[in-house]
This record gives sequence, C-alpha cells and structure tokens, in this order.
Amino acid sequence: MDFLSPLLVAVIVFLSIDTHSLAQSSLCRTSCGAIPIRYPFGIDDGCGSPYYRNMLICANSSRLFLRTPSGTYPVAAVDYTDPHLVVNDPSMWSCRSSGTDGAVLRRAANPFSLDTSTRFSLSSKNDYLFFNCSGESVIVEPKPAFCERFPDRCDSACDSAAYLCRNPPECPDALADRRTSCCSYYPKASESLRLLLQHCSTYASVYWRTVGANFPPYDQVPEYGIRVDFEIPVTTRCLQCEDVRRGGGTCGFETQSRSFLCLCDEGNATTYCTDGTYRGRRASAAVIAGTATVSVAGAVGIGALVWYLRKIRKNSVVTCGVQSNENRLF
Repeated sequence: MDFLSPLLVAVIVFLSIDTHSLAQSSLCRTSCGAIPIRYPFGIDDGCGSPYYRNMLICANSSRLFLRTPSGTYPVAAVDYTDPHLVVNDPSMWSCRSSGTDGAVLRRAANPFSLDTSTRFSLSSKNDYLFFNCSGESVIVEPKPAFCERFPDRCDSACDSAAYLCRNPPECPDALADRRTSCCSYYPKASESLRLLLQHCSTYASVYWRTVGANFPPYDQVPEYGIRVDFEIPVTTRCLQCEDVRRGGGTCGFETQSRSFLCLCDEGNATTYCTDGTYRGRRASAAVIAGTATVSVAGAVGIGALVWYLRKIRKNSVVTCGVQSNENRLF
C-alpha cells in the first residue's frame, strides 16, 4: 500500500479537479480579433444562446466568420445596440474589383443566403446592384417611369436609374461612361436573387450605415457589405445571471440538452451565480466541447498506469522499504 500511496495521491488530486472548473465563464472568449463577442453570440460551444450555436467561427483567434447555407463569410463588424452584423462577400463586385479600363469584371458570385429558421434576417437597409443583365430575361427600366406604365409589375423591375448605380460607393464615376449597365433590385427571397443573378454578370450588396443620430435618412452613408440583423433572446434567467448583484455571470447552455446555464467563476449555476446551486455539484462535461473526451481519456490513462505499476511491482524487489534506481516510482 505504501508503494502505491504517491500514485493514489495523484489520482485523488486529478479526480478532485472536476469538470465544473472547465466550464467556467473564463473559458468563454469575449472577443475575436477586434470584434467583441457578447450574448447572444459565442465562439466557444456552450457560450451565448443555443439559437446561434456554431454559426460564428473565430479563425486563429483573429478573424470572425459567419456560417450560412451559401458559404462562410468574414464578419467586418458587430453592433449589439442596433443588433446587426456586417459581412463581406469576396465574390461580390466592388470598386476594387473593376478592370484597368474601369469596366466591371465578370465574377463567379455565389448569391448570399440565410437559413430562414434561424434568428438572422437580411436587413431592409441593404440594396443590391446587378451588372450587365440580359435585357431579354430581366426587366431593366428606370423604376419611376416603369411603375407609372406597369404599376402591377413595378416590384419586378430592376431600376436602371437608381441612386447607387449613379453613385456607387468609393467610385461615384465608375459607371458614368455606360460601358457597364447597372440596375438596383431588392429581392424578396434568396431564390429570386439566385434567379436574377443567372442573367447578370455579377452583383454587389450595399448597406446604409448610420453615422449620426440627427436628420435621418441623411445621417446614413452607403458601404459595400451585407447587413444581417439578429435577435437578442431576452429571458429572466439570463438577466438574473448577468446581474452584477447576483454574481455577474455569463449566459450559456448545456450542449447536450441545450438547457440554460449561468457560467460563473466558481462553476455553473442553473439560475445565477450567488444562488449556490453549483456548490457540491459537478457541471456537465459537455458544456465546453471536448471536456468529456479529455476526462475519459485521463481516467483511462490513469487506469493503464495503475495496471502497469502493479505489474512491475511483482518483479521488483524492495529491501526494507529502501527505494533504489530499480524500483523508484518517479
């Protein structure tokens, strides 16, 4: 028994480090590069709201990406006050992708889309520009004049007299020579966007960014990008969890059941940090992905070590409890 006592001490110490220490709020990263990560988002599994689980990726701890059915897109900014994020699509046209003669280059653009079952939605502050569209397949007309003649088909027209076609961001004179045709159209669904793009060279998304609080809409400027609005689920338990008077925890969830968890410095609570529910309670190993795997692997490794030491003990000779180079444990 004396031979195994150091090992038993090591086992006891290992098992005493239970998984609730691995589920503390400190493991929820609060930024990705220069972009803050706050509720309802999380880039570590078990953090934030389960509605946005695995939708944001932080690559190399510096670049944030949004996953959608149409691809993975870099996130340029996140605003939690006016809940939205701005993503860039490298396949879209911008002034920087024009040819040396100023003409719009044909780009194999994949139309951006969102999963309608999520809490994300395309913002109404987006405008879409389509270039070099086929006049046989697309109704390309100055919108006001076309609406006067065909009010019942007004929504299907791609407006060739749109402001952004005459003043594209960053290069207001890029399309002035008419070598490239341009029209503005806001698709009601991603399917209509995909169908329209089949008959045009490429497209661009422009969103209107608010730069002040006075005299709307004159306090907005157009910029390339796609504005995606999101909802912030408000629950009583999350408000209690984040209340500094109740411990100031971080809202999270159990990854297997998706049930609410309040992540605290001491571990996980089912309501808020100071209610004591985490005391004497092991947090679920699934709160942070991989925790269960690591714990099981560690237990198996210790079991194998115990078996090996028991085996070599039979072949070791210990004289009067003296430890030698042949029988020492460490």
